[in-house]
Amino acid sequence: MRNETIAIHAGYEPEATTHAVAVPIYQTAAYAFDSADHGAALFNLEAEGYRYSRIANPTSAVLEKRISELEGGVGALAVASGQAALHFAFVNVADHGGNIVSVPQLYGTTHTLLSHILPRQGITGRFAESDKPEAIERLIDENTRAVFAETIGNPAGNVCDIEALAKIAHARGVPLIVDNTVATPILLKPFDYGADIAVHSLTKFLGGHGTTLGGAIVDSGNFPWAKHADRFPGYNKPDASYHGLVYAERFGKTAYIERARSIYQRTMGSVLSPFNAFLLLQGIETVALRMERHCENARKVAEFLRADPRVAWVNYTGFPDSPYYSLVQRYLDGNASSLFTFGIKGGMEAGKSFYDALKLITRLVNIGDAKSLACHPASTTHRQMSAEQQRTAGVLPETIRLSIGIEHAADIIEDIDQALEKACPAARLQAAE
Repeated sequence: MRNETIAIHAGYEPEATTHAVAVPIYQTAAYAFDSADHGAALFNLEAEGYRYSRIANPTSAVLEKRISELEGGVGALAVASGQAALHFAFVNVADHGGNIVSVPQLYGTTHTLLSHILPRQGITGRFAESDKPEAIERLIDENTRAVFAETIGNPAGNVCDIEALAKIAHARGVPLIVDNTVATPILLKPFDYGADIAVHSLTKFLGGHGTTLGGAIVDSGNFPWAKHADRFPGYNKPDASYHGLVYAERFGKTAYIERARSIYQRTMGSVLSPFNAFLLLQGIETVALRMERHCENARKVAEFLRADPRVAWVNYTGFPDSPYYSLVQRYLDGNASSLFTFGIKGGMEAGKSFYDALKLITRLVNIGDAKSLACHPASTTHRQMSAEQQRTAGVLPETIRLSIGIEHAADIIEDIDQALEKACPAARLQAAE
């Protein structure tokens, strides 16, 4: 099936009791066992089924199957937020210690996770000088447990060369984990290019309505955990907490996602509520249509900004002179993201004036909503980073990040125009003269 059909139908058939067409909300904490032996088999991971909603829930299971099928994976785990998904994704490969090698262009909280939080748990984040494959390769050593990248950086907008990163990671015996939140599987399916694990903040484009937090990890099933037993003992040695179960042997291609659910979801409890899963499913049904409008509107807004004399620069990968233009053609079929940045003449103070003058476009730190959204990253999402770290991540003091929504493009542009007029009214007059 194609994306549009998967987004509506995958993972659910009308259930047997009521034949409900819409996915039911199973608002329950626990599930009855047929017998003591049945309960034991569920807890020993010997039988399929539900035992407690902290571990799995039928409504969330539909969401997991739908996301997995959109990405072309073998399984998924839905969790409470995108950050919980990232945390689980990292510790599930490095809970015996080691390092994660990452591109530098990251969402601010992800950078904090790798640079400050995970080191307290014995996991080191290593940041390359750039997103170039050779810069990543230089940092991989015998203690590396994964390579990490955002397929489209937030807010930098950079597009990573997924295939090249995957080849480098696999040559050194480690998986490539990617955050595919901004691209979504509608624009890019990273497993097609060698990525092993995909992470999503479902709060963003996949959900699309800005009401519901959620995250997901998707397993491609392609990384050979058993082949790299010394580097990944958690998959290849008996797990005492499950009576000696060996994940690579028991689960094969689904070892990664089953270990994430059985160890981290079960014991850490970053649970997605059934109602949130239901709401996210409603958003996913329209994601293919929305992504078309997001990208179309973003192109029109970027072209307007680039032609405006009040604007100093526009970082939009859909322009042929962008260093990422060729990767947009290769990986995104020419569809540049609706997330991009720009700066207006007059620096940070003019940028703040512009930001404060917006009326239609909402000032907040979310992205991927149906509404158009704006953010000043240096003072919000990336404020915990040093000035140099911000610059490396693609954030300048005057940077405004736009997440272009699905309103009429002319209305979005009119709002930007009036805000520019208030922020730097002299610039247009000077250009006219």
